[in-house]
Amino acid sequence: MLVNFFYGLRNAQLPVSINELLVLLEAMEKHLAFGSIEDFYLLSRTCLIKDEKYFDKFDRAFGAYFRDLENIDDIIEAIIPEDWLRAEFQKTLTEEEKAKIESMGGLEKLIEEFKKRLEEQKKRHAGGNKWIGTGGTSPFGHSGFHPGGIRIGGEGQNKQAAKVWDQRQYKNLDDSVEIGTRNIKMALRKLRKFARTGSNEELDLDDTIRSTARNAGLLDIKMVPEKHNAVKVLLFLDVGGSMDPYVKVCEELFSACKSEFKHLEYFYFHNFIYERVWKDNYRRQQNTVDTLDVLHTYSSDYKVIFVGDATMGAYEISHQYGSVEHMNEEPGYLWMQRVRDTFDKVIWLNPTTKEHWQYTTSIEVTRQLVDDKMYPLTLAGLDEAIAYLTR
Repeated sequence: MLVNFFYGLRNAQLPVSINELLVLLEAMEKHLAFGSIEDFYLLSRTCLIKDEKYFDKFDRAFGAYFRDLENIDDIIEAIIPEDWLRAEFQKTLTEEEKAKIESMGGLEKLIEEFKKRLEEQKKRHAGGNKWIGTGGTSPFGHSGFHPGGIRIGGEGQNKQAAKVWDQRQYKNLDDSVEIGTRNIKMALRKLRKFARTGSNEELDLDDTIRSTARNAGLLDIKMVPEKHNAVKVLLFLDVGGSMDPYVKVCEELFSACKSEFKHLEYFYFHNFIYERVWKDNYRRQQNTVDTLDVLHTYSSDYKVIFVGDATMGAYEISHQYGSVEHMNEEPGYLWMQRVRDTFDKVIWLNPTTKEHWQYTTSIEVTRQLVDDKMYPLTLAGLDEAIAYLTR
């Protein structure tokens, strides 16, 4: 059974290895999970999955294997033996439910009938009052009603047997989905670099111990400058037009950046960067900041992050007067080149699906202008971006 389960996880593109499967088998031999599918779920996730970003994929793969099997032979193979069924019933049934089962002939009768119907049934069944399937009033299956039933996968109508893998508590940790504020904060912390600056204000305990030992026990206190967050970020956010569907994720990114970085400056632009940017979207026509002033104000060690879908007419990047909002005297690509020449690290985060980038000319042009440092706005994409920024 575990071999097919293992390949099911691999087919779901989960990075599980033979070594991890062997660890799981060893744990089961020691009865760390016995008589409970819930315990097996927790044990298998612990042994096989090493990064929480894969928890949701594991939940889906686990559910697909143990709940949605189509072939009845696979179901028979996946079911735990009779002693497990007994243990599971004894643990989960209330006294009232046990009494109802006894009135129907007892647990022995129920298990016997369950096995008999597994042998008789040749296909999946939904509804009805006999076969193992979904819905209906059969004592077997899921999403149905019967006082003395055996649940096979799915989610019960009365919620008494809801499984954690059905609830998918970790779905927002999936590295292939758009990310929320909490997850962005977790990822951005990888970018934070701490340096010792300023006057000596903090006790260096390790050095103090070493120095005191070298002085034959005579106390020799060593101080060091306090640690400060040294990373500096310039954030440029595209607003309006095709970016409207991504307002929420951009707000989450902006909120996370403000809480994580002490040295953060942000500006807004529309579609592409030109000679002006702004700080207040409500006064974007009156209060703007010259892009040249930005380039001359901030030092080259600022990490520059553009956030936008880069979806526009290609002429908006390549031509004078290409902007849809004003008459730009110089084309956008010249301004991006100036940004690249001024700052050491420049990246572009794109909230659109990466698989669609190749079909939009302006996205391909923008990728070239940032030296292919465009990343999708997902957990995995943000990890790649931060890895580049910290090199």
